[in-house]
Amino acid sequence: MADRVALAIKNTQELYLSDPLPWIVGYSGGKDSTATLQLIWESIRQLPPHQRHKEIHVISTDTLVENPVVAIWVTHSLEAMTVAAGQQEMPITPHRLTPKVEDRFWTNLIGKGYPAPRPKFRWCTSRLKISASNTFITELANRAGEAILVLGTRRAESAARDRVISKYENSTRALLSRNSDPTLDRVWVYTPVANWSTDDVWEYLIETANPWNYNNIELFHIYRGASADSECPLVVDKSTPSCGDSRFGCFVCTMVSEDKSMQAMIQNDEDKLWMKPLLDFRNAFLKTSGDREVREFSKMDGSLQLQFINLKHDRVVRRGRVLSERLIKRLDDADDPEFPLPNRRVLVQEIRLVDAHGKQTQVEYEVEKVAVLVHGPYTQAYRAAMLNALLQAQTEIRGKLPDSVAHFSVISEEELEEIRRIWVHEKHEFEDLVPDIYAAAVGEPYPCGELDDATPLRPDDLRMLRTACAKAEIDAKHIGPVSAQEMLFRDLRELLGIQYSYRGASRRVGLTGDLDSILENRSFENEAEALDFALKKKAGGIEIMYEMRNAEEVLTFFPGAVMGEVTE
Repeated sequence: MADRVALAIKNTQELYLSDPLPWIVGYSGGKDSTATLQLIWESIRQLPPHQRHKEIHVISTDTLVENPVVAIWVTHSLEAMTVAAGQQEMPITPHRLTPKVEDRFWTNLIGKGYPAPRPKFRWCTSRLKISASNTFITELANRAGEAILVLGTRRAESAARDRVISKYENSTRALLSRNSDPTLDRVWVYTPVANWSTDDVWEYLIETANPWNYNNIELFHIYRGASADSECPLVVDKSTPSCGDSRFGCFVCTMVSEDKSMQAMIQNDEDKLWMKPLLDFRNAFLKTSGDREVREFSKMDGSLQLQFINLKHDRVVRRGRVLSERLIKRLDDADDPEFPLPNRRVLVQEIRLVDAHGKQTQVEYEVEKVAVLVHGPYTQAYRAAMLNALLQAQTEIRGKLPDSVAHFSVISEEELEEIRRIWVHEKHEFEDLVPDIYAAAVGEPYPCGELDDATPLRPDDLRMLRTACAKAEIDAKHIGPVSAQEMLFRDLRELLGIQYSYRGASRRVGLTGDLDSILENRSFENEAEALDFALKKKAGGIEIMYEMRNAEEVLTFFPGAVMGEVTE
């Protein structure tokens, strides 16, 4: 191990002295990034002061929804680095990066209503991690012409991490690798501990004094308090694996079914029991399946998107050619365990068997696909419930925080105001619910003032409109998370909001188009009506679609055909 460390220090010193390019060290507070930074620090400290000629920037991206224990550890360690670097005349400057308020987790989840991140909609990584770190790296590289990014990634961590490291290989410069992200094409990558094992990392940390006067033994205890043994690295592109299995990821991460590390910390240490409300919130509200009932059936922009779900069949291989034509059949069974909603449609495939001479010998029909609407953002009611529960969790936590984390906050006033602005001005939810939710959950008046812009409807106006819509006699069956009366109220509220937004314009160009868009794409009495509308629009394309009440109706489109019997 001594030889391994000596070689790494020698390589690092030679690389540092070889050119004037600034360095950026990614630091997450975990064992790998700590070992990497410690190795860099020790390498440069061994050089004479006059040779410490170029900048080393330590960047740590705080998503503001990190595991609180680790987030606090990292914040304090960055403060210690600043002090130690000054005392030791080291050219090291720590930076704590955070996402812009419009990119933050609560802004997008509760404000815009983005559903909890999932493998096919992993919206969090780019907003919370990539954007903040890449902005800093790009600006530094642009000023200097090029830059060197030092990462603590290791091959031994996982096969996925090994693949990521391999992307940086085939370097044209010794010890450095090309960056796989084209937006960082002027940023070289240096991974000094790439070939170290986990035991190597811990041996180095425990047997070597921390140069910024932090306690590596305490870091070891953090790891011992949870089950996993990996960390979330600095993320610079989407090829980086999810941090969900690590102790150093976000506590809201839904790339895994449960946060085992936070659970272990709570179970293993009474001093960390205060985090339980956060874990309860995650488990209660952040679901990646079975959440259709709390999401709008239209997309964020109001459009309708169809999805066709394939059904598996045990098909028997038959002689002859198979010709198919897809048809739509109504699925009336609301108790179907796989497809419980009565507003779904199915595509029926007609299979016509022919012999070698082209003579049709048999016609069969079977369900091939189910047509559904892709659900979009969370409903207003669910977003309000999430905000209320989150503020209640924060209030409960603040009464139990130990002195070491006395300043911890789950959601900031800045984020609350951004959520409030999105609800009122972008979603036209003129009820302005954030102050009332805050007062009820926290037990104190909302700390921010009135919104800058007035709204077209006062509270009394909204109550009157809602009451009138609730009394409207609509025969449509209630299907989905929102009733027909509530849809009527929401559409009228949005139409009034659009009209109000044009109040200062000398020429109201575009007003009619905006109003027509709402009337055409959002004015439905239930989700089934919206699905019918979307299917009719698609029927104008290349697929032939017919709506039927039952499978026998297919015969009306093929006179002379008898299901299951031989036909000419």
